[in-house]
Amino acid sequence: MRAGKSRHRIIFLFAGIALAGFTLLRALLVAANWSEIGHSAKVLLYIFTVGLTYDVAFIIYFSLFFSFILLVLPERFYKSRLNSYFLTPAIAFLLLYGFYFTLLAEWFFWDEFHTRFNFIAIDYLVYCHEVTRNIYESYPLFPLLSGVFLAAAASLWGIGKRLREYLAITEPRSHRAVWSAVLAIATVAVYFLVGQPLHEQSLNNYCNELAANGPYQMVAAFRNNELDYRCFYALGDDLRLSRRLKKLVVQGNSHLLHHGGLYDLERMTVNPGPEKRMNVFLVTVESLSARYLKRFGERRNITPFMDRWFRQGLFFTNFYATGTRTVRGLEAISLSFPPTPGRSLIKRPESPGFQTLGEVFARRGYDVAFIYGGRGFFDNMNSFFSRHGYRCVDQGDFSGEEKTFSNAWGLCDEDLFARALVEADRDHERGRPFFFQLMTTSNHKPFTYPPGRIDIPSGHGRSGGVKYTDYALRKFISAAKTKPWFANTVFVVVADHCAHSAGRAGLPVARYHIPLFFYAPALIPPGEIDKLSSQIDLAPTLLGLLHISCRNAFFGGDVRRPDFHSRALIANYVKLGLLEDDRLMVLSIHRQITEQKKPYCESARVRGRSGLLSDCQAFYQGADYVVRNKVNAVR
Repeated sequence: MRAGKSRHRIIFLFAGIALAGFTLLRALLVAANWSEIGHSAKVLLYIFTVGLTYDVAFIIYFSLFFSFILLVLPERFYKSRLNSYFLTPAIAFLLLYGFYFTLLAEWFFWDEFHTRFNFIAIDYLVYCHEVTRNIYESYPLFPLLSGVFLAAAASLWGIGKRLREYLAITEPRSHRAVWSAVLAIATVAVYFLVGQPLHEQSLNNYCNELAANGPYQMVAAFRNNELDYRCFYALGDDLRLSRRLKKLVVQGNSHLLHHGGLYDLERMTVNPGPEKRMNVFLVTVESLSARYLKRFGERRNITPFMDRWFRQGLFFTNFYATGTRTVRGLEAISLSFPPTPGRSLIKRPESPGFQTLGEVFARRGYDVAFIYGGRGFFDNMNSFFSRHGYRCVDQGDFSGEEKTFSNAWGLCDEDLFARALVEADRDHERGRPFFFQLMTTSNHKPFTYPPGRIDIPSGHGRSGGVKYTDYALRKFISAAKTKPWFANTVFVVVADHCAHSAGRAGLPVARYHIPLFFYAPALIPPGEIDKLSSQIDLAPTLLGLLHISCRNAFFGGDVRRPDFHSRALIANYVKLGLLEDDRLMVLSIHRQITEQKKPYCESARVRGRSGLLSDCQAFYQGADYVVRNKVNAVR
């Protein structure tokens, strides 16, 4: 059996082009990230050898369909003028164009997220309206697509002669069947032999990502969008972990209502003192990393208002995002629930009806609203919040006069805050307190905003997005101070996640550090709290400040209390971490357990048990049990 006599030479021709393209992209990414990886021959051998394995694996998967087409295509049609001069060249051009476009997209995806394609890329395919506009507004799309077109056309011209030769081959069906069978066997072998652990051997996450293949990872992300915790993660004894979790979570002002229930955290929390029936603005700011503030070393003066304002209230300086996406931040803030593998609970239509922070206020007669400048369809936000006690206001609810500026992700922050002020005035006139949870959008690529607001031109990068958000917040607070309801209002500012989440470590701790700030001059004296905490602690802390007692099953605690257990939960969609006492315990798929010590650059495999590992398993195994068995669904 010789390939020279086979139609399958067409597949080998395109496989060669794909291998060359994947290798060139990997080399360019290695060069662009040279300072982030080790420069030894061993590191480079790992990146390119493992990378070649994934490249070949993806090509084998992708080729199986075309092998079947070559097998069943009749000889007469295969050699026809229609196929030789139109159909095959057209398909070849589309394949080349799609391949070069994918390489280009992967380059820009890495530039934004410093990873290969992952679950974010899957979401981007689902929410194509926002993503398409974002790409159009962020990049010189016409020149880039024109370049891809020319590259595909030039490649097709270069292989045209060989393509015509291969289309003239006469090959018996039995011969074709052998080649198809070989490719099918190779596909099965790849399925069982090549998996995710192959590119997870380095302690440097950049090396692991560079050793991967983008399209292969995208398919893997689609398959792993919701992971079965008990199949993929190291497990502990449920009874022991349940007891440990209750000790970690239940503070001195709470008592459990069901002592025997496995992972049942439902409790009565009593915050002594008369309840403060104050309005609340909970402002979740897009991608506001703590490092953009002067307090944490920023020197460009891009947050002049927040730098002053955060000294006038209660500032949490050691606070962390639980995840790397907006939907993860909203989940932790609203549900006080740990991140779970795969998709966020907000995006799961079957997610159990856990009590939300908004519902606590709704039961007290508050007008509870989720106000968003974008389309609430994105990330299933409107569906989730409307099912959990919130009235939803999104871009579609703004009048024409209220829309002064928009980009791919929605209306500018000024428009969002202006509408929130209108909603607050309306509730005040009706004599009704309000709890408004806002989600901003301006600090997101393409970083465009109304002209003339700040000294950085619109669309010139992240620093402009941060500074415009700071400007919009200043304008919002200045306007709020003129309102009759201001003195009776608490303003909470928190980020949804950091601007960049990738790093050398699988969970780079510094890239989860975000600000949390409470401001209410009539209630909260200025100060700082440096206890280690994360977004799941926001809800209990806010309720404690307002002396609100309630039944709840929150996983977080009131950070201000002396018995608060200092720790932070941070995660991405497969790695689950617990930060405590300058140590980070990480649970990963394939039952891997690793530990990082400050400065959290290198990981070490964990062989035995420790208190930190038990704490980590208690939070995450408990969260999975609660979701799976619909425990603590307080309605």
